[in-house]
Amino acid sequence: MTNTPLSPPPQAQTSSSGSTMFLSRALEKILSDRELKKSQHGALKAACQSALDEIKAELEKQKDGTVVPPRANYIDADKYVLPFELACQSKSPRIVSTSLDCLQKLIAYGHITGNTPDPECPGRRLIDRLVETVCNCFTGPQTDEGVQLQIIKALLTTVTSPHIEIHEGTVLLTVRTCYNIYLASRNLINQTTAKATLTQMSHVIFTRMEQQAALEEKERLRLPHSSSPSSPAQRERRSPGTPTPEPSPAASSVDLTEEEAPESAPAEAHTEPDSAPADTHTETESAPAETHTEPESAPVETHTEPRPQGAPAETEEKTEQDPNTDSVFEEEPASDQTSAARPPQIRLEQNGFTEDRSSVSSADLLDSDCLQTQGSSRFSHILQKDAFLVFRSLCKLSMKPLGDGPPDPKSHELRSKIVSLQLLLSVLQTAGPVFRTHEMFVTAIKQYLCVALSKNGVSSVPEVFELSLAIFLTLLCHFKVHLKMQIEVFFREIFLTILETSTSSFEHKWMVIQTLTRICADAQCVVDIYVNYDCDLNASNVYERLVNDLSKIAQGRSGQELGITPLQELSLRKKGLECLVSILKCKVEWSKDMYVNPNLQTNLGQDPCEVEVLELKSSGRRDSVGSVDSTVSSTQAHDPETYEVIKQQKDIIEHGIDLFNKKPKRGVQYLQEQGMLGNTVQEIAQFLHQEERLDTTQVGEFLGENSRLNREVMYSYVDLLDFCGRDFVSALRIFLEGFRLPGEAQKIDRLMEKFAARYLECNQSQTLFASADTAYVLAYSIIMLTTDLHSPQVKSKMSKEQYIKMNRGINDSKDLPQEYLSSIYDQIAGKKISMKQSKESSITPKSKHNVASEKQRRLLYNVEMEQMAKTAKALMEAVSHAQAPFFSATHLEHVRPMFKLAWTPLLAAFSVGLQDCDDPEVASLCLEGIRCAVRISCIFSMQLERDAYIQALARFTLLTASSSITEMKQKNIDTIKTLITVAHTDGNYLGNSWHEILKCISQLELAQLIGTGVKARYLSGAVHSRDPGLRGLPLGTEDFMPLGLGTLVGTQERRQMVHLQESVGETSSQSVVVAVDRIFTGSTRLDGNAIVDFVRWLCVVSMDELAASHQPRMFSLQKIVEISYYNMNRIRLQWSRIWQVIGDHFNKVGCNPNEDVAIFAVDSLRQLSMKFLEKGELANFRFQKDFLRPFEHIMKKNRSPTIRDMVIRCVAQMVNSQAANIRSGWKNIFSVFHQAAGDHDQGIVELAFESTGQVILNTFPQIFPAAIDSFTDAIKCLSEFVCNAAFPDTSMEAIRLIRQCATYVHQRPQALREYTSDDMNVAPGDRVWVRGWFPILFELSCIINRCQLDVRTRGLTVMFEIMKSYGTSFETHWWHDLFRIVFRIFDNMKLPEQQTEKTEWMTTTCNHALYAICDIFTHFYEALSPILLQDIFTQLQWCVRQDNEQLARSGTNCLENLVILNGEKFSPEVWDATCACMKEIFQSTSPHALLSWRPVGPEDDSSDGKIYESDFDAQSQGSYDRAPSERGHSQMSSDDTWKGRSNTRSSDSRLFSGLLIKCVVQLELIQTIDNIVFYPSTSNKEDADTMTAAQRDVVEEHSAPCDQGMYLRLSPSHLFQLIDCLLESHRFAKEFNSNNEQRTALWRAGFKGKSKPNLLKQESSSLTCCLRILFKMNSDPRLEPCGAETQRRLLVVCTEALEYFISLTSESHRESWNSLLMLLLTRTLRLPDDKFQALSCCFYPRLCEMMQFDLIPELRAVLRRFFLRIGSVFHISSPHGGAAELRVT
Repeated sequence: MTNTPLSPPPQAQTSSSGSTMFLSRALEKILSDRELKKSQHGALKAACQSALDEIKAELEKQKDGTVVPPRANYIDADKYVLPFELACQSKSPRIVSTSLDCLQKLIAYGHITGNTPDPECPGRRLIDRLVETVCNCFTGPQTDEGVQLQIIKALLTTVTSPHIEIHEGTVLLTVRTCYNIYLASRNLINQTTAKATLTQMSHVIFTRMEQQAALEEKERLRLPHSSSPSSPAQRERRSPGTPTPEPSPAASSVDLTEEEAPESAPAEAHTEPDSAPADTHTETESAPAETHTEPESAPVETHTEPRPQGAPAETEEKTEQDPNTDSVFEEEPASDQTSAARPPQIRLEQNGFTEDRSSVSSADLLDSDCLQTQGSSRFSHILQKDAFLVFRSLCKLSMKPLGDGPPDPKSHELRSKIVSLQLLLSVLQTAGPVFRTHEMFVTAIKQYLCVALSKNGVSSVPEVFELSLAIFLTLLCHFKVHLKMQIEVFFREIFLTILETSTSSFEHKWMVIQTLTRICADAQCVVDIYVNYDCDLNASNVYERLVNDLSKIAQGRSGQELGITPLQELSLRKKGLECLVSILKCKVEWSKDMYVNPNLQTNLGQDPCEVEVLELKSSGRRDSVGSVDSTVSSTQAHDPETYEVIKQQKDIIEHGIDLFNKKPKRGVQYLQEQGMLGNTVQEIAQFLHQEERLDTTQVGEFLGENSRLNREVMYSYVDLLDFCGRDFVSALRIFLEGFRLPGEAQKIDRLMEKFAARYLECNQSQTLFASADTAYVLAYSIIMLTTDLHSPQVKSKMSKEQYIKMNRGINDSKDLPQEYLSSIYDQIAGKKISMKQSKESSITPKSKHNVASEKQRRLLYNVEMEQMAKTAKALMEAVSHAQAPFFSATHLEHVRPMFKLAWTPLLAAFSVGLQDCDDPEVASLCLEGIRCAVRISCIFSMQLERDAYIQALARFTLLTASSSITEMKQKNIDTIKTLITVAHTDGNYLGNSWHEILKCISQLELAQLIGTGVKARYLSGAVHSRDPGLRGLPLGTEDFMPLGLGTLVGTQERRQMVHLQESVGETSSQSVVVAVDRIFTGSTRLDGNAIVDFVRWLCVVSMDELAASHQPRMFSLQKIVEISYYNMNRIRLQWSRIWQVIGDHFNKVGCNPNEDVAIFAVDSLRQLSMKFLEKGELANFRFQKDFLRPFEHIMKKNRSPTIRDMVIRCVAQMVNSQAANIRSGWKNIFSVFHQAAGDHDQGIVELAFESTGQVILNTFPQIFPAAIDSFTDAIKCLSEFVCNAAFPDTSMEAIRLIRQCATYVHQRPQALREYTSDDMNVAPGDRVWVRGWFPILFELSCIINRCQLDVRTRGLTVMFEIMKSYGTSFETHWWHDLFRIVFRIFDNMKLPEQQTEKTEWMTTTCNHALYAICDIFTHFYEALSPILLQDIFTQLQWCVRQDNEQLARSGTNCLENLVILNGEKFSPEVWDATCACMKEIFQSTSPHALLSWRPVGPEDDSSDGKIYESDFDAQSQGSYDRAPSERGHSQMSSDDTWKGRSNTRSSDSRLFSGLLIKCVVQLELIQTIDNIVFYPSTSNKEDADTMTAAQRDVVEEHSAPCDQGMYLRLSPSHLFQLIDCLLESHRFAKEFNSNNEQRTALWRAGFKGKSKPNLLKQESSSLTCCLRILFKMNSDPRLEPCGAETQRRLLVVCTEALEYFISLTSESHRESWNSLLMLLLTRTLRLPDDKFQALSCCFYPRLCEMMQFDLIPELRAVLRRFFLRIGSVFHISSPHGGAAELRVT
C-alpha cells in the first residue's frame, strides 16, 4: 500500500509519462495480485488487460505523430475508470487499496476530472459514479483498515481537489462515508483520521462558498456603476447574474428539510430507517428544486401545526431517511474515547467568543425581502447549497436521541452526537459573511440548530452539554442579530433554569457558569442582552434574572441543597463572582468615554470633565465598530431614554400582573391608573386573553365575578375566541385553555352559559343542538366528566353508559345522538381538558425538594431536565419562523439603568463574599467588583449606589466598624488598598463618599501608630482611674476605642498588643503609606467640584479627630494644610470655594480649647497666608480678604491670651514681609488689630497698636492707593484703640494717627477719586468723601460719644480742627452728611444713663461742640447757610430745652454769637428763621408750671413763720448788678439748698430743677435779644451813663447814633416779633410775682431756698429791653411808615409799666424797677416835643402818684426834669424859668 499524505499533492505537470506511469503501474499491480486468478475476478482481469492495451496503443499513436498537437502527450484517464470500479467492487483488500490509491493520485494530479456524462446513468457525471464507487468500498466495521484509510484519503482528495467539482448528493455521500468510518472503525488511527478529514472537508466546503461569494463581490465592484443595483442594500442582497427574486407569500413557511440521498446510492443496502422520531417542529416539505438527486417520490406536505408529541412518525422516518445514518451506528465501536471525570472546561477552539468583532459586513442587514424568496432562487451558487445540505445534515445528526439508561461513551449514538456537535461548532466558529447573513443559513440555524441545541442543551452527558454551550456561545457571538427569540429561550429555559434548580448537578452548573463567564466578558453582548430583553415588553428580564442568579451563586446560597463539596461550592462562588465582575467590567468598558481620570489631567484647576461631558452629549453614542452587529443599530434611532421608558412600562406591567395574581381588581386598577391598560371592557378582555403571565386561577375568578364590569369583560373575553368549524370538545378545550374554572357553581354557570352562546354564534349552520341550552348543559356535563375520570379523589369512575344516560333529554327534551356522546366520552377519557401552563411557571421550575440521597437527586434532576428539554424544544420550534428585531446597543447611557437594576444583588454578593470567605481569590474578585461598581455609579452620578458601595468597602476595612482590628486579615488589608485606589482613580466623582474614605484613612493612621509603635504619646498615656470602664486596658488604648481595641483586657495584654501590631503591621507598609499620600498630593488633579467635596469631608473628619476626649489628633488637620499648599495655584474661582470650607474649618480649629491644636492652626494659617500673599492680588478682587478671614474669627472668638498674642504676631509678620502684595487683605489685618484694640491685656494692645502705627505711618504713605479699600477699617481700628479706656496714652496717640490719616486724604484725593471697587454706584467726586473724610469724621464722632472726658475732648478738638482745616474742599452735600454726624453728639439716645455723667457730658462735650459748630458755621457761612442753618437752629433749640443750665446758657450764647457774627450776611428769610427760632425758644422755655403747680398733699412745714414781703432777699436784689454771664446763675445757685430739703419729693425736685433752668434761659434769652439788637454791653453802658447824668442832675443827650448791633438789619416786623416775645416774658413774670399764694406754696415745697421765689429780674429786664427797642424804633426816621404803630405800642407799654409800679406794695420790688424807670423817663425826655407831649399826657398822673414813694435820688432828679419839661412843653410855666435847670450838658 502506498502511503501518501491526506492533503492533495501539488499539481504535477500533465504529461504522457505521468498518467501512463500511474495507470500502467496500478493496472499491472492489480493484474499481478494472486487474487485475480480467481474466477470471480475475470471481468476485472479482462478490463485491466484491455485498458493496458489501449494505453499502449495510445502511446504508439503519439509516437507516430498521428495525434493532433493539442492531444499530444496526454492520456485521458477518464476512459480507464472501469478497471478501477471493478477493482473497488472486488472483495480483495489489496486490490481495493491499490485501486483506491491510484484513483486518489489521478484525482489529485488532475488526470481524472470526471466532468463527462456517466454513460450508464444519464443525467449524472462520471465523477459522481466514481465517488459512489469509492464510498461503496466501505461495507461496515469489517472493512479492511487499510481500505478504510485509503477511502478517507480518496474522499478528502476528491473534496479538496481543484480539478474536479462534486456537489449536492455527492458531497453529502463523501461526508457520510467518512462519518460512518469514524463511527464504525475499530482502529483508533482511522477514527482520528476520519474525524480530522470530516473537519477538513467541512472547512473546505464552507470556505469555498465564502471565497466564491467574495470573488463575485469583487467582480460586481469592478462592473460599471450604471449596471449596479439601485441601492447599496439591494447590491448587498443580490448576487451577480442572479435575477432579482420575486417576493413569495409562502416563502416564510418554506421548509428546508430536503432529502440528500441520491437515487442510486448503493450504500442504502447497509442502512436502516432512522431510529429517531422526526422533528416536532413545523416542517413543510416542498418539492425540492435545487437538487436533481432527490427522490421524486419525496412527499410534499402542507405547513401545519406541530405534530403532537408522541404521534406516529413512520412516514417522516421513511421520507427523512438520512444517508449519514448508516446501519453501522448500532454496532460496537472499535475504541474507547472516554475522558476522566473532572470539572469540565469548555473547549473554545479557534476564535471563540472573544474574537475580534470588527469584521462586520454590510450583509448583516437582514430585510424581510431577503426572507421571502422563491425556492428556485434561494442560493446564488451551487456551493451555497452544498454547504447548506452539509450543515442541515449535521444538525439532524446532532438531534438523534440517545438510548435509554445511562449513556455509554462508546455507543454510536453518543459518539455520533458528539462529533456532529464538534463539526457544527467548527463550522460556526469559522463562518464567513455568507453563512452569517444568508437567509437560508439563518433559517437553518433557527429551524435545525437551535432546536438541536434545545435538546442537547440539557443533556446529562457532560461533553454533549459542553459542546452545546460552546455552540450557543458562538451563535451569541456571530448570529444574535437573527436569533433574538431563540437566545431568550436558551437563557430562560436552559441556562438560568439550571442555575436556579436546586437538584441540578455541579457539573452542569459549572459548565453553565463557565459559559456565562465568557458571555459576561463581552461588553456589547451584555448591553445587548439588557436592551433587547429587559427593555422589551414581550421578552423576559434575562439580564436582571441572570444577575440575581449569579448573585445567589456568588453568595453560596445553593451549596447545601446540591450536596456538593465545600471545594466545589467555593469554585462555583468564584465563578459566580467572576461573572458579576465581568459584567461590571463590561459596563465600565462600555462607558469609559464618560470617565475622566484625574491622574491624567495636566492643567491644574481646569475642568476637563465638563468639556468631555459636552462632547459626549453632542454625540451620545458609543463607537461600536468592534461589534459584529453594529450596523443593525443604524436603522434604529432608539435613544436610551426610549429604552428606559419601555423598561419602566415593563416594570409597571409586571407589578400590575403581580397585583392581579393576588387581587385581580387591584391589578387591573393599577394598570389602568398607570396608563398601561385601557378602560374599556374590550381592552381588559384582550389583556386577559393575551397576557400569559397572569395566574389562570385569578383570571377565572375575575371572569366569574357577578359585577357588571366583570360580566362585560367575560362576555368580551369569550367573544374574542373563534369556535368556527370546531367540534364541541375542541372548542371547550380552547375556551378552558386560558383560565382555571372557579370553584363557585354560580361563576361556572355564567361562564358555561356564555360559552354555549358563543359556540352557537360561531357555528350557526350546525343542526345538532336545538338551542344554546343544549350546548350549555353539555358543556357542564363534559366538565363533570373530566373531573370524574381524571380526579384521583374520585374512586368510582363514571361509565360511558352512565354518561349517556346523564345527558338524556337535554336537547330540547330530546336526546343527542348516542354515537356523539360516546365520542365525547372517548375523547375526554383519552385526554383530559387542561389549561395551558402559565408562562412564569414554565420559566422557573425552582424545585425545593428535600433530597434524601444523591440517587434520588439525580433521578429528580433527570425528570426536571426532560421537562426542561420538552419545554425548550417546544418554545424553540414555536419561534423558529418568528422574526424579532435585534437592536445592537451603541449609547453609553444604557449602563445607568442596567446598573440601577443590578446594584443591589451585586452589592449583596460582594458583601457576603468579603464577610464570609477568607479565600484571597474571592476577596480579590469582590474588591474588583466593588471598584467597578463605584466607577459606574460615579460616572453616572448615582449617589445612593456610590455611597452604598463605598460604605461597604469602608465597613470591610475594619477601620471604622465596631469590630476590633485585632481581627484584621489580609482581605481587610486589601480592602484598605482598594479604598485608597478608588479615592485615587475616582476622586472626581466621589462627592459625599469622601467622608467614608477619609474616615478610614484617618483611622488607618491610628492603626499605623499601633503597627509601627511610633508616637509614644499616643500609646503611653496613663489610664484614668476615675473611669472604671477603662481599667485593665493596655496603656493608651483608650485612644483606639474607634478601632475596637476595648477587647484587649486581662493580663495577656502585652502579648495581645504584639499580635495586634502583627495584624495591622501591613497597614504601615511603604506601599500603603505612599498610596495614602498620593491621594492628598493628587488632589491637585481633582476637578473644581470634586476638590470642594474632598476638602469639605476632610474637614469633617478633622473635627472628629480633634473632638477626641483624651488626645485629639491632628492628622487630617495636617493634611488640610498640605492640600492647601498643593491646591493654592488653582484658578481663583476654584480656590475661593476650597478656602470657603478650609477657612471655616480653621475658624473652628483656631478656637479649639486645646492650645496645642489652636497654635498649630494659627501657625499653619500664617504659613499658608505668607505663601498666598506672595501671589499678590489685582485691584477689586477679594481673595486675600477671604483667605485671611480665619485670623479675624480666631481673634474674635478665642479668648486665650496666648493664641491672641500669636495671631497678632502672625499678622504683624505678614505686614512686615508682604505689605507690598497685600490688597484686600488689609481689611482683615485691621479687623484683627481692631479685635486686639479692645483687649484688656496690655501686651496684646501695645503689640497691636505698634503694628497699626507702623502701617499708618510707614506703610500707608507708600501703598495708599492699594489700601483705600481698607482705609475705613484702619480708621475703625484706630477708633477702637482710642476707646480702650484702660490705656489713655494709646488713646491719645491713636487720635494723633487719625489726624495723620486726614492728612493722607487731603494730600491724595485723586487716588480716592480713581478708586472703584464696590463704590461703582458712587460718583467719582464723592469717593473722596465716602472713602476718606466720612470714615475719619464719623469715627471721631464715635470717639466723642464713647470715650472719657479728656479723650473725647481731644477727639472733638481734632474733629473740628479737621473740618476747619480742610472744609474748603468739602462739597455742599458732604457738609450735610457731616453735620448729621456732628449732631449725634447731642443725641439723647446716645447720652450716658447716669445723671452725673449726663450732666458732665452736657456741661463739657455738648458745650464745647456747640461753640465749635457755631465757629465752623461762621467760618463756612456761605457754604453752610443754605443747608444747615435750620438744622443748627433746631439743635440750639434742643440745647436750651435740656435740663442743664450750662448747656442751656451755651445754647443761647451760641445763638447770640451766631447772629452777631453772621447777621450782616443774613437775608430776610434767614432773619425770619432766626426770629422764629427765638420765639420758639421763648415759648418752649417759659416756666408755666410755676403758676400751675399745686402741692399733692398737706404741707408739714413746722417753720411756717411769718413771711414778710421784705423777704425778697438781697441776694436776688444784688444780682442785677452782676456781669451778664453771671446774672442768670444767681437764680439757680441755690439748687443745693432746696434739693436737700426733706419734704421735697424727687419728682418735684426734677420739676423744680427744670423750672429754674427755664427761668435762667428766659433771662439769657432776654439778654441775647438785647445783645443781638444792640450788641453786648451797649445797654449796660447806656444805663450807667444815664445814672451818672442823673446824679449830676443833667439830661444826657444820646451822643452817637446807635448803629451798633443788628438793629439796622432787622425789619419792623422782626422787631415787633422780638418785642412780643419780651412782653410775653414780662407779663408771665409779672403774673408770677403778683401771685403771692403760689410763691408761698412753692417756697414751702422747697423751691428756691431761703426766700420765696420771684421773677423780678425777668420782669424788669424783659420790659427794659422791650422799651429800648420801642424807643429806638420811635425815634428812627427809617421807620416812619410804622411810626404810629410804634408810638401806640410804646404808649401802651409805658402806661402799663407805670401803673404796675404804682400798684406795687413791696419796697424791694419797687427798688428792682429803678433802672427801668430811669430808662423810661430818660428816653422820654430825649424825645422831641411833639412825641414827648403825646407820651407825657399819659404819664403825668402816674408820675404824680410815684412821688408818694421813697425814690432814689437819681430817679427824683429825673422826675424833676420831667415835670419841668412838661411845664415847658405845655406852656404851663415860663420858658425861661427853668432854663438853667433844663440846660443840657
